[in-house]
Amino acid sequence: MGIRVRSLLPLAVTSLAVASCSAAAPPGSGPAHASAPASPAASASSRSASSRSASPAGSARPGTVVPGRPLPAPAGLVPFGPVAAGQGAWRPAGRPVAENGRSVRAVYETTLIPPGGTQSAGIAWLDTGLLAARLYSGSVSPGGGPYRYTAPIQPAQAATLVAAFNGGFKMNQARGGYYTEGRMIDPLRAGAASLVIYADGSVGIGAWGRDVTMTPQVVSVRQNLLPLVAGGRPTSRAASARWQAWGSTCGAASCGPTVPGIEHQWRSGLGITADGALVYVAGPALDPLQLAQLLVRAGAVRGMQLDINPNWPVFVTYDPPAGGRAAAANGRKLLSGTAQGPWTFFESSWARDFITMSAR
Repeated sequence: MGIRVRSLLPLAVTSLAVASCSAAAPPGSGPAHASAPASPAASASSRSASSRSASPAGSARPGTVVPGRPLPAPAGLVPFGPVAAGQGAWRPAGRPVAENGRSVRAVYETTLIPPGGTQSAGIAWLDTGLLAARLYSGSVSPGGGPYRYTAPIQPAQAATLVAAFNGGFKMNQARGGYYTEGRMIDPLRAGAASLVIYADGSVGIGAWGRDVTMTPQVVSVRQNLLPLVAGGRPTSRAASARWQAWGSTCGAASCGPTVPGIEHQWRSGLGITADGALVYVAGPALDPLQLAQLLVRAGAVRGMQLDINPNWPVFVTYDPPAGGRAAAANGRKLLSGTAQGPWTFFESSWARDFITMSAR
């Protein structure tokens, strides 16, 4: 694939139609916590005309995170349907992080079965007050290297690594741009769903040019398709019947150019909550609306789809002995069924972009 490298100045930003980003949502798809009654969940298979109609997105905006100050721990989530063991109950994951002389957890995980589904998806909550994000780039995605931060993760970074997760599509399929390490690898597109990382390690998520923009503090931008969640609700595009707009999927048992794709496939997504925490979701047999509904149930006010299909979604936490380094041997998958695992980001052969979350 041809990679186009451009300097930061001028910032060439190509336009992308944003009419499809209107944030209509199926009723009852908002967040629900264990401390409040569950809201009715829309069926993932029912996409009625009312669920596709346009409505105001709302004004929910992530709060300002103070680096070094922990966020309130997440409240338990109410399942969409009958309660299975452990559903919606958070458990700590990853190494403890130092905060004011004490050790606290910065990552919590749980599972939920999506509305209309039968298999559990994994959900991770990350405290961005205690964790700093970094974008790692690959030779395949985005290409155009070499990069300072690329697989394998080096010992200096492994010393504080708490979690890592997959990025997005290859850039020829992402319908967006990529900026990192002072270089515009692919032009950023107006309206594209964007993960933005700032110089202090904090994170923003939203539509480029509306929710997030280029500033002197931006160190990385990873775009992928259009927003999946806006204003705390699934977007109208997420709720539409056009699931193919969210990427080419594998078949039920294999991949290939002649294999028909399926709507319910391995998918991953990332969202930001009203107080600035990150929520990551991944699971098998998800359609775009189910992915959006899971992000919203976990508290996301804005969200985007990341990579899809069996080989690519992966979220890992690392819990080495006190003072030790993260490594494949002390990593743990969010979901046991993901093809990749704790070893992935420590292998030089890993050629795709990914994001790390490290103790500040």
